[in-house]
Amino acid sequence: GYVPDFNNVTGDRRERWKAYLAQRFEKPKSDISQEDWERANTWKIPTLVWTSLDAGLRPIEVERATVSWVDVDNSVLRIPREESSKNDEHWIVGLQNRTAEMLEYWLTQRQAISKYDDTDALWLTREANPYGSSALRYVLQKLCEIAGISTDNRTMSWYAIRHSTGTYMTREEDLAAAQTQLRHLSPETTMKYDQTPVEDRRDALDRMG
Repeated sequence: GYVPDFNNVTGDRRERWKAYLAQRFEKPKSDISQEDWERANTWKIPTLVWTSLDAGLRPIEVERATVSWVDVDNSVLRIPREESSKNDEHWIVGLQNRTAEMLEYWLTQRQAISKYDDTDALWLTREANPYGSSALRYVLQKLCEIAGISTDNRTMSWYAIRHSTGTYMTREEDLAAAQTQLRHLSPETTMKYDQTPVEDRRDALDRMG
Protein backbone atom coordinates (compact mmCIF):
# COMPACT_ATOMS: atom_id res chain seq x y z
CA GLY A 1 0.00 0.00 0.00
CA TYR A 2 0.90 3.68 -0.12
CA VAL A 3 3.44 4.94 2.40
CA PRO A 4 3.43 8.68 3.21
CA ASP A 5 6.42 10.82 2.31
CA PHE A 6 9.25 10.61 4.85
CA ASN A 7 9.20 14.37 5.46
CA ASN A 8 5.44 14.42 6.06
CA VAL A 9 5.45 12.25 9.18
CA THR A 10 7.11 12.84 12.54
CA GLY A 11 7.15 11.49 16.07
CA ASP A 12 5.03 8.47 16.94
CA ARG A 13 3.49 8.31 13.49
CA ARG A 14 6.91 8.02 11.85
CA GLU A 15 7.88 5.32 14.35
CA ARG A 16 4.78 3.30 13.47
CA TRP A 17 5.58 3.55 9.77
CA LYS A 18 9.19 2.55 10.45
CA ALA A 19 7.94 -0.53 12.27
CA TYR A 20 5.74 -1.39 9.29
CA LEU A 21 8.65 -0.96 6.85
CA ALA A 22 10.95 -3.01 9.06
CA GLN A 23 8.50 -5.89 8.89
CA ARG A 24 7.92 -5.44 5.16
CA PHE A 25 11.60 -5.34 4.25
CA GLU A 26 12.64 -7.90 6.89
CA LYS A 27 15.28 -5.70 8.51
CA PRO A 28 15.73 -4.10 11.97
CA LYS A 29 13.68 -0.99 12.62
CA SER A 30 16.87 0.91 13.46
CA ASP A 31 18.20 0.20 9.95
CA ILE A 32 15.20 1.72 8.13
CA SER A 33 16.45 4.64 6.04
CA GLN A 34 14.87 7.32 3.90
CA GLU A 35 15.77 5.18 0.90
CA ASP A 36 13.51 2.43 2.29
CA TRP A 37 10.64 4.92 2.43
CA GLU A 38 11.17 5.79 -1.22
CA ARG A 39 11.48 2.13 -2.20
CA ALA A 40 8.16 1.37 -0.55
CA ASN A 41 6.31 3.51 -3.11
CA THR A 42 8.23 2.48 -6.19
CA TRP A 43 6.33 1.65 -9.38
CA LYS A 44 8.89 -1.03 -10.24
CA ILE A 45 7.11 -4.13 -8.97
CA PRO A 46 3.60 -3.03 -10.02
CA THR A 47 4.82 -2.40 -13.58
CA LEU A 48 6.87 -5.59 -13.63
CA VAL A 49 3.82 -7.65 -12.64
CA TRP A 50 1.16 -5.88 -14.73
CA THR A 51 3.34 -5.74 -17.83
CA SER A 52 4.11 -9.44 -17.44
CA LEU A 53 0.42 -10.20 -17.01
CA ASP A 54 -0.65 -8.18 -20.04
CA ALA A 55 2.14 -9.32 -22.34
CA GLY A 56 2.65 -12.81 -20.94
CA LEU A 57 6.37 -12.04 -20.64
CA ARG A 58 8.77 -14.96 -20.45
CA PRO A 59 11.48 -14.67 -17.76
CA ILE A 60 14.12 -14.05 -20.43
CA GLU A 61 11.98 -11.21 -21.83
CA VAL A 62 11.73 -9.60 -18.40
CA GLU A 63 15.51 -9.90 -18.15
CA ARG A 64 16.04 -8.33 -21.59
CA ALA A 65 13.34 -5.63 -21.41
CA THR A 66 14.61 -2.10 -22.03
CA VAL A 67 13.14 1.37 -21.88
CA SER A 68 12.97 1.45 -25.68
CA TRP A 69 10.39 -1.35 -25.67
CA VAL A 70 7.81 0.86 -23.95
CA ASP A 71 5.42 2.88 -26.11
CA VAL A 72 3.24 4.63 -23.55
CA ASP A 73 1.34 6.72 -26.10
CA ASN A 74 0.03 3.64 -27.92
CA SER A 75 -0.14 1.32 -24.89
CA VAL A 76 2.11 -1.32 -26.42
CA LEU A 77 5.45 -3.02 -25.98
CA ARG A 78 7.62 -3.08 -29.08
CA ILE A 79 9.98 -6.03 -28.80
CA PRO A 80 12.77 -5.92 -31.43
CA ARG A 81 13.56 -9.11 -33.29
CA GLU A 82 17.07 -9.33 -31.86
CA GLU A 83 15.73 -9.09 -28.29
CA SER A 84 12.76 -11.45 -28.57
CA SER A 85 13.25 -14.80 -26.88
CA LYS A 86 12.93 -16.73 -30.15
CA ASN A 87 14.87 -14.14 -32.19
CA ASP A 88 12.42 -14.53 -35.06
CA GLU A 89 10.51 -11.31 -35.64
CA HIS A 90 9.56 -7.90 -34.27
CA TRP A 91 6.57 -8.10 -31.93
CA ILE A 92 4.04 -5.43 -30.97
CA VAL A 93 2.22 -6.49 -27.81
CA GLY A 94 -0.86 -4.73 -26.46
CA LEU A 95 -1.07 -3.40 -22.91
CA GLN A 96 -3.97 -2.16 -20.83
CA ASN A 97 -4.12 1.63 -20.65
CA ARG A 98 -3.74 1.30 -16.87
CA THR A 99 -0.49 -0.61 -17.34
CA ALA A 100 0.82 1.97 -19.80
CA GLU A 101 0.01 4.73 -17.33
CA MET A 102 1.91 2.92 -14.56
CA LEU A 103 4.86 2.44 -16.92
CA GLU A 104 4.87 6.17 -17.58
CA TYR A 105 5.09 6.80 -13.82
CA TRP A 106 7.86 4.21 -13.50
CA LEU A 107 9.93 5.67 -16.37
CA THR A 108 9.82 9.05 -14.63
CA GLN A 109 10.65 7.55 -11.23
CA ARG A 110 13.38 5.37 -12.74
CA GLN A 111 15.29 8.45 -13.94
CA ALA A 112 15.88 9.47 -10.31
CA ILE A 113 17.38 6.12 -9.27
CA SER A 114 21.16 6.10 -9.63
CA LYS A 115 21.58 2.40 -10.43
CA TYR A 116 19.76 2.98 -13.73
CA ASP A 117 22.12 5.77 -14.82
CA ASP A 118 24.26 3.58 -17.09
CA THR A 119 21.73 1.04 -18.29
CA ASP A 120 18.62 0.88 -20.47
CA ALA A 121 17.27 -2.09 -18.52
CA LEU A 122 13.63 -1.53 -17.67
CA TRP A 123 13.85 -3.30 -14.31
CA LEU A 124 16.78 -4.17 -12.03
CA THR A 125 16.85 -6.07 -8.75
CA ARG A 126 17.90 -4.48 -5.48
CA GLU A 127 21.44 -5.65 -6.28
CA ALA A 128 21.28 -3.84 -9.66
CA ASN A 129 21.08 -7.07 -11.68
CA PRO A 130 18.56 -7.94 -14.40
CA TYR A 131 15.69 -10.11 -13.17
CA GLY A 132 16.45 -13.80 -13.76
CA SER A 133 14.15 -16.74 -13.10
CA SER A 134 15.13 -17.08 -9.42
CA ALA A 135 14.60 -13.37 -8.71
CA LEU A 136 11.20 -13.50 -10.42
CA ARG A 137 10.27 -16.58 -8.42
CA TYR A 138 11.08 -14.65 -5.24
CA VAL A 139 8.83 -11.77 -6.38
CA LEU A 140 6.02 -14.23 -7.07
CA GLN A 141 6.41 -15.87 -3.66
CA LYS A 142 6.28 -12.47 -1.94
CA LEU A 143 3.15 -11.52 -3.88
CA CYS A 144 1.50 -14.78 -2.83
CA GLU A 145 2.41 -14.07 0.81
CA ILE A 146 0.85 -10.60 0.58
CA ALA A 147 -2.29 -12.05 -1.00
CA GLY A 148 -2.50 -14.84 1.57
CA ILE A 149 -2.06 -17.56 -1.07
CA SER A 150 -0.34 -20.70 0.15
CA THR A 151 2.62 -21.81 -1.95
CA ASP A 152 2.97 -25.17 -0.20
CA ASN A 153 3.22 -28.06 -2.65
CA ARG A 154 3.20 -25.62 -5.58
CA THR A 155 5.91 -25.08 -8.16
CA MET A 156 6.30 -21.32 -8.32
CA SER A 157 7.34 -20.05 -11.74
CA TRP A 158 6.96 -16.80 -13.68
CA TYR A 159 5.53 -18.95 -16.47
CA ALA A 160 2.40 -19.29 -14.31
CA ILE A 161 1.66 -15.64 -15.14
CA ARG A 162 2.21 -16.27 -18.84
CA HIS A 163 -0.03 -19.34 -18.72
CA SER A 164 -2.75 -17.30 -17.02
CA THR A 165 -2.56 -14.67 -19.76
CA GLY A 166 -2.79 -17.31 -22.47
CA THR A 167 -5.75 -19.06 -20.88
CA TYR A 168 -7.79 -15.88 -20.35
CA MET A 169 -6.92 -14.41 -23.75
CA THR A 170 -8.03 -17.64 -25.43
CA ARG A 171 -11.25 -17.72 -23.45
CA GLU A 172 -12.14 -14.03 -23.85
CA GLU A 173 -11.02 -13.63 -27.46
CA ASP A 174 -9.72 -16.59 -29.47
CA LEU A 175 -6.65 -18.65 -30.22
CA ALA A 176 -5.44 -16.21 -32.87
CA ALA A 177 -5.46 -13.31 -30.39
CA ALA A 178 -3.64 -15.41 -27.78
CA GLN A 179 -1.10 -16.56 -30.37
CA THR A 180 -0.22 -12.96 -31.25
CA GLN A 181 -0.18 -11.73 -27.64
CA LEU A 182 2.05 -14.59 -26.49
CA ARG A 183 4.29 -14.32 -29.57
CA HIS A 184 3.87 -17.91 -30.71
CA LEU A 185 4.91 -18.74 -34.26
CA SER A 186 2.80 -21.91 -34.28
CA PRO A 187 -0.92 -22.05 -33.41
CA GLU A 188 -0.31 -25.57 -32.07
CA THR A 189 1.77 -24.05 -29.26
CA THR A 190 -1.12 -21.79 -28.31
CA MET A 191 -3.67 -24.59 -28.33
CA LYS A 192 -2.41 -25.86 -24.96
CA TYR A 193 -3.94 -22.71 -23.43
CA ASP A 194 -7.38 -23.57 -24.79
CA GLN A 195 -8.90 -24.85 -21.57
CA THR A 196 -12.44 -23.66 -22.05
CA PRO A 197 -14.63 -25.27 -19.36
CA VAL A 198 -17.03 -27.92 -20.62
CA GLU A 199 -19.97 -25.80 -19.36
CA ASP A 200 -18.94 -22.93 -21.65
CA ARG A 201 -18.61 -25.28 -24.60
CA ARG A 202 -22.04 -26.74 -23.86
CA ASP A 203 -23.51 -23.21 -23.76
CA ALA A 204 -21.92 -22.50 -27.13
CA LEU A 205 -23.56 -25.63 -28.58
CA ASP A 206 -26.91 -24.53 -27.17
CA ARG A 207 -26.54 -21.12 -28.81
CA MET A 208 -25.61 -22.78 -32.10
CA GLY A 209 -28.68 -25.03 -31.93
